[in-house]
Amino acid sequence: MTITSPSPQVSNKRKNSVHPLQRLLNYGSRYRQQIWQATSFSIINTILDLAPPWLIGTAVDILVKEQDSVIGKWGIKNVVSQFVLLSFLTVIIWIFESLSQYAYDRLWRNLAQDIQNDLRLDAYNHVQELDSAYFEESSTGGLMSILNDDINQLEDFLNFGANDIIQISTSLIILTGGAFWILPPSITLVVMLPMPFIVWGSFTYQKRLEARYAEVREKVSFLNSRLANNLSGINTIKSFTAEEYESARLAGESEAYRKSNTKAIKLSAAFIPLIRMLVLVGFTALLFWGGMATYAGTISIGNYSVLLVLVQRLLWPLVTLGEIFDKYQRSMASANRVMNLLDTPINIIRGDISLHIAQVRGEIDFQQVTFAYQNREPVIKKLSLHIPQGKTIAIVGSTGSGKSTLVKLLLRFYDISAGTITIDGIDIQKLNLRDLRRSIGLVSQDVFLFHGTVAENIAYGTFDAKDEQIIEAAKIAEAHDFIMRLPQSYETIVGERGQKLSGGQRQRIAIARAVLKNPPILVLDEATSAVDNETEAAIQRSLERITVNRTTVAIAHRLSTIRNADCIYVMEYGELIESGTHEELLDKNGIYANLWRVQSGVK
Repeated sequence: MTITSPSPQVSNKRKNSVHPLQRLLNYGSRYRQQIWQATSFSIINTILDLAPPWLIGTAVDILVKEQDSVIGKWGIKNVVSQFVLLSFLTVIIWIFESLSQYAYDRLWRNLAQDIQNDLRLDAYNHVQELDSAYFEESSTGGLMSILNDDINQLEDFLNFGANDIIQISTSLIILTGGAFWILPPSITLVVMLPMPFIVWGSFTYQKRLEARYAEVREKVSFLNSRLANNLSGINTIKSFTAEEYESARLAGESEAYRKSNTKAIKLSAAFIPLIRMLVLVGFTALLFWGGMATYAGTISIGNYSVLLVLVQRLLWPLVTLGEIFDKYQRSMASANRVMNLLDTPINIIRGDISLHIAQVRGEIDFQQVTFAYQNREPVIKKLSLHIPQGKTIAIVGSTGSGKSTLVKLLLRFYDISAGTITIDGIDIQKLNLRDLRRSIGLVSQDVFLFHGTVAENIAYGTFDAKDEQIIEAAKIAEAHDFIMRLPQSYETIVGERGQKLSGGQRQRIAIARAVLKNPPILVLDEATSAVDNETEAAIQRSLERITVNRTTVAIAHRLSTIRNADCIYVMEYGELIESGTHEELLDKNGIYANLWRVQSGVK
């Protein structure tokens, strides 16, 4: 299967054709019931929140009209009785308004937590399924920015912004409709005149802010990448006294982020003052023309009082649209990045044939395999290689000859461009991916230990292992003695990436991890290249024990570590050019013999 991906232009065009809000809503379809519940309580709360102005107007109406008031028309003529009923209604409305606010606040915030949690997990799980080629093109800091900052940005909007939009929209509909019933049409039109401009201005700002906040999210991604790289390579920075250089580079990234934020702030900060002027037009129009209509007897004093409060309750919240749209645009920029990550195609397709580890013989065949990294020349060229079950074969060659690439292809970190790779006669692309990788134990020169205890790192991948099994695996890897000398022996924290341990100690823990996994196929990728002679000897003793009757593929630079292999293959430029035992290859006096003379000091 050839690894292909669409060009950035085609890919971006396809992804950007759907609005990020629609993409987010499509993702959130599983929360439809929670969304409807939260929306319903937001609407109910808005309706109840508009009742106090009506209660004030009714109280004024009772004082002015007495028996002819609104409540008086219900048959309650006594003024005291009217105020008792009005007070009772006030208490009821206040209680239900408070309950509805509690309900919508809890529902929206829980919804934000649920979506945030699920989106982060879905995005992370999707990232785990992507092939190694994706990670070569992406930065760790950029991915961290999406999985953390961008998803948190969505949470912030769902916590408050969504509810604010619903409540303002509900107020607009109710008050616009109510005004047409109470006010003369001419006054209503004057009062409502600013609203189309407010809405138009809001959407115009939205469009202009969209590009600026997309730039902000991109800059923060670069900044996070720089920080992640520098923190990972802090010892290199110190050893080369590059602190000032890196500080300057970080300052550049931070300044770019600051400038992009400043551009967005400059635009968003102008929104509220402009909207405030439009609100002033509507409120002043009602104040004057409504007052004149009330003086002329066209509308009642009670209705005029209600409208003054209600229109202010409608128009002034529109001022907050700037803040709401600010949150909205920030969240949409983040949503776009998260959804683009979720839309990244998974090129490594899982097979459906199960591979029971206990039944794996470990016979491996590479048949006319060709492979090229993206946009590069092939590093493996029509390579054929047979590895018998239970045998140890070694692959040697110069740097860049393609040795480690074979390991990546066997584990399906990449898929081959042509040919087939089989285990026990089954094409590995048809095998269940988890079963395939469970049947292979990898010990790499670049050992990665997780922040945790020694025992946890040995048991990584064999999470149900008992203490006795962990200790036995450590003994086989000749790691038990140094582990017992650690401050808390097996419970010692190794630090991030195992930085509290030496390279040789990390290597032996990695071997213990592979021993505990007990795979039918063992792959050693430069497993002793970065250790001293004493550690190498210890590792060699442990490897001799664990490779017995187990298919083993050893990639090596140090020829002394593989001289006892059943067969040694020499690679150059992606092709196998020599093969045989150590003695046979020396007799051929070819590339292997030259490498051996160089490393052994024999002239």
